Amino acid sequence: MAPTRDAVLEILKTLEDPLSGSDPVSAGLVKALTVDEGAVRFVLEISPQHADAYTALKAQAEQRIGALDGVTKVSVVMTAHSAPAAPPDLKPQRKSEPSGPQKIPGVDRILAIASGKGGVGKSTVAANLACALAAEGRRVGLLDADVYGPSQPRMLGVSGRPASPDGKTILPLRNHGVTMMSIGLMTNEDQAVVWRGPMLMGALQQMMMQVQWGALDVLIVDLPPGTGDVQMTLAQKADVTGAIIVSTPQDVALLDARKGIDMFNQLKTPILGMIENMSTHICSNCGHEEHVFGHGGVAAEAAKLGVPLLAEIPLHLDIRVAADGGAPIVVAKPDSPQAQAFRTVARTLIGAGQA
Repeated sequence: MAPTRDAVLEILKTLEDPLSGSDPVSAGLVKALTVDEGAVRFVLEISPQHADAYTALKAQAEQRIGALDGVTKVSVVMTAHSAPAAPPDLKPQRKSEPSGPQKIPGVDRILAIASGKGGVGKSTVAANLACALAAEGRRVGLLDADVYGPSQPRMLGVSGRPASPDGKTILPLRNHGVTMMSIGLMTNEDQAVVWRGPMLMGALQQMMMQVQWGALDVLIVDLPPGTGDVQMTLAQKADVTGAIIVSTPQDVALLDARKGIDMFNQLKTPILGMIENMSTHICSNCGHEEHVFGHGGVAAEAAKLGVPLLAEIPLHLDIRVAADGGAPIVVAKPDSPQAQAFRTVARTLIGAGQA
């Protein structure tokens, strides 16, 4: 039987912190704990002057956790700090050398979730699609590249700052079966990211190439709205399998969506399909169906492009409440029609070999 995170924590709680006398979990020393297919990894975050005192604790942790049923590997890294743990610096230190698209180590496919304008529910679609693919048995990562408005930490219920044992490699966080990295984990919730283009591009490249993603079947990239630096950097630096365009049915949203499609065409990134979000609203009192933002516009655009209309996602209160609560509708209400719409998209992408 595969070991669980809780089982590992219970073992760590039986050990004694040589300084405080409590266990290392209660003392806040255990960081970035991951349990993945029998491999247990975590960081012991200690002060530099006490490194020798924790050598025995590290050995005890490795021995006892290694004795757990199903554990195949135990990796414990001791990282010393002289100040409160700070996130790795994502600002570029020098100009990046020009290079063509590269594979992200360990990642089979990359799906970009894009929209022409903000407010169409792109991030909600990205979070639910990631959880839906995980529910279908895929190994899924989610990169929140919406640098100016990172919302994935809230939607996936993830908090805390990622660790960096060596100052270069970043350890991502995980919830609902999805491995996630976001610039929002590096800043305070109310802190604005005031960066120019080169800083954005450097941060994106580091979040792609220096994060320890592990072995993933698919990495979902939640792009910012529009046609800017982040989209261009992704297409030029990473081997992107394809893009999925999210839009509401209204004409204004479709005008901007067409610009996004044209951008991906210029960047030679395939369009895998379109999703019509907020497609229809059904009154919870009387059952009347109303197309608040119009209907059929995304389907017509998809037909014009010759790409699939992957889904028509309804405008429903449960989707919003679930996302705000840190568990997307696919996780919070897996049997609901709204969740099944995302599961259908996931199965379609898997069937086409795209996820």
